[in-house]
Amino acid sequence: MKLYFSPGACSLAPHIALLATGLPFAAERVSLRTRLTQGGADFRALSPKGYVPALELEDGRLLTENQVILQYLADLAPASGLAPAYGSFERYQLMEWLAWLSTELHKRFSPLFTPGTTEEGKQAAWAALAAPLNFVAERIDGAGYLTGAQFTVADAYLFAVLNWVGFAGFSLDPWPALQAYQARVAELPVVREALRREGLQ
Repeated sequence: MKLYFSPGACSLAPHIALLATGLPFAAERVSLRTRLTQGGADFRALSPKGYVPALELEDGRLLTENQVILQYLADLAPASGLAPAYGSFERYQLMEWLAWLSTELHKRFSPLFTPGTTEEGKQAAWAALAAPLNFVAERIDGAGYLTGAQFTVADAYLFAVLNWVGFAGFSLDPWPALQAYQARVAELPVVREALRREGLQ
């Protein structure tokens, strides 16, 4: 398999998940500015959506969208514990988290990184993030991870998104539970390795 990623983007989540599975894979960097791969190829020719992550399977087929890629990887390595068994109620709870992270948290960060967004626009976008950050902080406070004691692909996704707070020039100080969570996840060996490989540590 080959993961197409951009350092620090949401593709960090499947990068973490791939390392956690122990499965062999290659990773190729994509410039989000030029849409060229590290090898000089037009990324849009491979993935017309033009954004990461994209996971190229051994047979050449392509998967995109974090929710899908993360579950696919977890199902390739069920012993990793990255997702509950398919069909179980706990699996649907994980899917619920992945959907919420994608629509209610991930997408609300977009204005903070969109070229041309005014300072006023960035402040408004940050203010709009307070409600979802409150929501997740209340549910993670005192718990190990999003779904309890087991690190899952939902945690890989949440960690990647929360990493953007500092890059955007803001702080998680109002949410000590999220600060503690982020620090705890950052110390996991697979997370440290993914950050190292992306040049973020």
